[in-house]
Amino acid sequence: RYPDPDVKVNDTVRVDVTSGKMLDHVKFEAGNSVMVGSGNNMGRVGIIQHRERHPGSFEIVHIKDAIGHTFATRLQNVFVIGKGSK
Repeated sequence: RYPDPDVKVNDTVRVDVTSGKMLDHVKFEAGNSVMVGSGNNMGRVGIIQHRERHPGSFEIVHIKDAIGHTFATRLQNVFVIGKGSK
């Protein structure tokens, strides 16, 4: 099988476990909901504000949570869980 050409690096893919088919995907872009999976902010959920690109070093993602606190973490610690604020 060939991957969907719309799915890029850091996007999240929803898969139907019984059939193994892809249901849909969510892009890694500003405004989408994310969850921090590792690091000091592990378990926190928020919305992507912006992404700092640092070629040759760690990329940083700035996130704002439901309370209004803004924090930053490395790109590899974050994964998208929904479109928009849902």
